[in-house]
Amino acid sequence: MSEFLNTPEAPHAPGASIRHTRDKGEPRFPNGPKADPAGSHFERRIRSFQPRRSRVTAGQADALQRLWADRGLDIDGQLTLDLAELFGNTNPVVLEIGFGMGEATARMAAADPDTNVLAVDVHTPGQGNLLNLADHMGLTNVRVGNGDAIILLREMLTPDSLGGLRVYFPDPWPKKRHHKRRLIQPEFLTLAATRLKPGALVHCATDWEPYAEQMLEVLGAHPGFENTVPDGGFAPRPAFRPLTRFEGQGLDKGHVVNDLLFRRVQHGQHGHHTEEHREHDQRDNDQSSTGA
Repeated sequence: MSEFLNTPEAPHAPGASIRHTRDKGEPRFPNGPKADPAGSHFERRIRSFQPRRSRVTAGQADALQRLWADRGLDIDGQLTLDLAELFGNTNPVVLEIGFGMGEATARMAAADPDTNVLAVDVHTPGQGNLLNLADHMGLTNVRVGNGDAIILLREMLTPDSLGGLRVYFPDPWPKKRHHKRRLIQPEFLTLAATRLKPGALVHCATDWEPYAEQMLEVLGAHPGFENTVPDGGFAPRPAFRPLTRFEGQGLDKGHVVNDLLFRRVQHGQHGHHTEEHREHDQRDNDQSSTGA
């Protein structure tokens, strides 16, 4: 992974963080991601993520300024995405929620150029780093989303538009009173199921064992998904998921990493495509036809 941690920077001191004095209300990166793209358009809900505040290096800032207009997406919930237009082709699109600094995302995109990756996070340094990596690696199949993935799924994607979903090392919210903030919940899976094509792979990984057990329980109980592991347990880490720096640090501390590989079942299989799903799909089809 080291080669991906030392990508060329803009002409500043190597690894230097960038500080910029700006007037009140002035955006941090005028040509880059917005601070809160959805704003007050949607009701506030319990968030599964906590934005991290950390410094942006000169190279990350340069990538955000240069590349965001062509390769970035602010998740504002105000339009229905045409994924073929976004990527410039009709290849399948995998949604990755929470990509950290983007090293694994870039490696997987490079290894599978015929699959498009829409990678969503709220961490500005990570957004800049992934754009920088994709640029220097010549990747054309990566787009970076800024904002809440729930709004993206619910408001901006059409039914059966995704070829896969990846959630690697999401915030485990270890305290019991915070468990409601965990992303992998029945309601999230029901929403995701409406956006995934039949047969699409859902791949989760975590080094927090109690969360892994919860993921296995809720995915195993959801009628929209089936475990690809014959005995119904966790999957061995597939070769296509790179070992990340974060994961390596966890393994060094004795953490156990669990992968889950589930597949979206066919609509109507076992009679599980519910009336709720049909009404949800009809709403989105109506919005698509009106451009809402």
